[in-house]
Amino acid sequence: MNTAALTLRQQRCYHHPSREASARCPECKHYYCRECITEHDDRVVCATCLARLTRKKEKRAESWALVPRLALAAVAFVIVFLVVFFIGDALLAIPSKFHEAGGW
Repeated sequence: MNTAALTLRQQRCYHHPSREASARCPECKHYYCRECITEHDDRVVCATCLARLTRKKEKRAESWALVPRLALAAVAFVIVFLVVFFIGDALLAIPSKFHEAGGW
């Protein structure tokens, strides 16, 4: 039987052959019943394609999630460096006579 020549009304669900298909997934091009499809981003897709689509978005989000943390670490490093630098500069500005007095 040629599935391309069949109308949607004549199609059967890819997972449930006894059920009439209600939609075609635009990703995998299979036909599905109402239980096997879901709406995502204003499209009707099957569960398998939905999982694949959301996994791609999560990977993209994970790859950029490290950027703010690295920027924050760089800013923290610069702040700590400047604090230590100015403390050292202030200690070097103390006259050496202060240490020779032996007041300690």
